[in-house]
Amino acid sequence: MSSVPLNKIAGVGSDIQIEPVHDTKGVLELVEFPFRLYRGDPNWVPPLIEERRDFLDPRKNPFFDHARVQLFLARRGGEVVGTIGAVVDDNHNKYHDERMAAFGFFETIDNQEIADTLLGAAEGWGREQGMAIIRGPLNFSTNHELGLLIDGFDEPPMVMTTYNPRYYARLLGARGYAKAMDLFAYIGDLNERWNNPPPKVLRVADLAAKKAGIRVRKANMRHFDAEVRRAKQIYDQAWTRNWGFVPLTDREADYLAASLKPVIDPDLVLIAETSDGTPVGISISLPDLHQALKWSGGGHMFPLGLAKFLWYKRKVDQVRLWGMGVIEEYRGRGIDAVFYVETCRAALAKGYKRIEGSWILETNTMMNRIIERLGGQRYKTYRIYEKALTE
Repeated sequence: MSSVPLNKIAGVGSDIQIEPVHDTKGVLELVEFPFRLYRGDPNWVPPLIEERRDFLDPRKNPFFDHARVQLFLARRGGEVVGTIGAVVDDNHNKYHDERMAAFGFFETIDNQEIADTLLGAAEGWGREQGMAIIRGPLNFSTNHELGLLIDGFDEPPMVMTTYNPRYYARLLGARGYAKAMDLFAYIGDLNERWNNPPPKVLRVADLAAKKAGIRVRKANMRHFDAEVRRAKQIYDQAWTRNWGFVPLTDREADYLAASLKPVIDPDLVLIAETSDGTPVGISISLPDLHQALKWSGGGHMFPLGLAKFLWYKRKVDQVRLWGMGVIEEYRGRGIDAVFYVETCRAALAKGYKRIEGSWILETNTMMNRIIERLGGQRYKTYRIYEKALTE
């Protein structure tokens, strides 16, 4: 991690100090700050500290193979009052032919001067890296947690989604940030309706998939590494035109798969294949482990944190449809509808009560329409902001 001169950081107040993070102590302060900030908030989900610390470790997270990151702490009177991370992802910029910095891990008390100081630090660092625009929140990229919650504050976020106070949108707007893209989250109750889903939807989907010679099967955990390769192959083709898409490197795909393997339910991972076994679509739903984190209190894994988390993991009763994609030439053949119906059936059979579908780009008209037709209700909106890095 590199530093940025204090005299080049915009918006530093007389009693606010910005501190670039250079060591594990600073990383730990950044990870632990939200525990104080959100104390008493019934909808915040506390993370496992060691997991967050490892995610931010360049020696462990392969994202750092192609990215530069600088974390900052804001202090007032010696106390941490805010955090931010500034990122330049060379893979993103090469793929999209742009000069974009990103900001993430943005947390602050409700104070415009502190927010300006933090954002000014990220902007100044991005400018020094030669970037022309800054976008966020991205923790670190669209392959990770992203977006600022702007609607739907009345319940906790599901696994691998974000949460923040309502005032963050006001702080960003006052700093000159504007909307780049909205992402939607839908919720649906799982009930007996899914044992007998809308006849027209299922009949048309089944017939179209069979006519195209497509079969949908569950993931085979005995051949996990091969399934990961199939998933990456589909991801690289199916998501390629999505706004903000960045291909995963092989090391990133392996890292992500290893982190998900202990929590994946193979009955909720579906792969669509042609008659010759060519993968053309995938749907991945995850048990909502945020429920277990919230009930267990998060915090340090040892000596009791991990044990409590694993205990509560058995009581999780909702799932998140985390990713679904079909390669372009096989779209419009009913595969997505089969994915939705079979996922809901499997989740219902295992005792889950609700399912969330997220994140769906606001511009993905077809996907939004399908979810709404199947009974999904939009209940959360996340926003990505951007700002030009002019002097």
